[in-house]
Amino acid sequence: MEEEIKILMIPPDPEDAKNAIVEIRGGTGGDEAALFAGDLFKMYVKYCENKGWTVQVSSCSEGTAGGFKEIVFNVAGDNVYGTLKYESGVHRVQRVPATETQGRVHTSAATVAVLPEADEFDVVINEGEIKWETFRSGGAGGQNVNKVESGVRLRYVWKNPVTSVPEEILIECTETRDQPKNKERALARLRTMIYDREHNKYVDDMAKRRKTLVSTGDRSAKIRTYNYPQGRVTDHRINYTMYDLDRFVNGDIQEVIDKLMIAENAERMKASEL
Repeated sequence: MEEEIKILMIPPDPEDAKNAIVEIRGGTGGDEAALFAGDLFKMYVKYCENKGWTVQVSSCSEGTAGGFKEIVFNVAGDNVYGTLKYESGVHRVQRVPATETQGRVHTSAATVAVLPEADEFDVVINEGEIKWETFRSGGAGGQNVNKVESGVRLRYVWKNPVTSVPEEILIECTETRDQPKNKERALARLRTMIYDREHNKYVDDMAKRRKTLVSTGDRSAKIRTYNYPQGRVTDHRINYTMYDLDRFVNGDIQEVIDKLMIAENAERMKASEL
């Protein structure tokens, strides 16, 4: 009970209650990396469904052999960012690809970034400085061809508050056949991207104050390995291994997230006692 009270006394991260935007990108490994990115997307969709959360894909680029070179989706529900933030980082897979004729195990990787969804009041954007373009979304042909320019593309120049260097942000949205809705969603992504840059400064400050941090959001850090020949999943941040890979990739990831939460709470308790 004393430990529980200590944890309850730790101030919650104000970002935790927010919805999240998740970006998955295939890394090293070519087609196999894209397939792995697709597997991670399916894993998160199943996990979110089990939690009663809603998932909405905002953009994707499919791999030549399946999966995704890149996929971005929104997750809405209760305490989404506070739960999924532990998934940010490099995920590595070790398995025999379907195209491998000699049975050799290949190593591929995909990067996951979990961002808190930005509210309108979090980010100030001068909408008069946004350059909009419209285009026809791709279709399957015949009656399904989109004859209206419903796809939108926005360009916005954002000045980095630290370096004062201007950076052009380009966002496309073809999610619906309704141009105003696509504009609205493109704006939401712009707010989130700018918010993410500000949030990274906050994360860096937090990381400097602690020697270790479970949920840094560092996209270059290798956080987990999925080893198919051995049927195991290893989370490198807490040195935890479980030998039930099939269950894990089918969306049953709560056990590891719980252990990551406990590890971070322990870190925060130590920091508060210093």
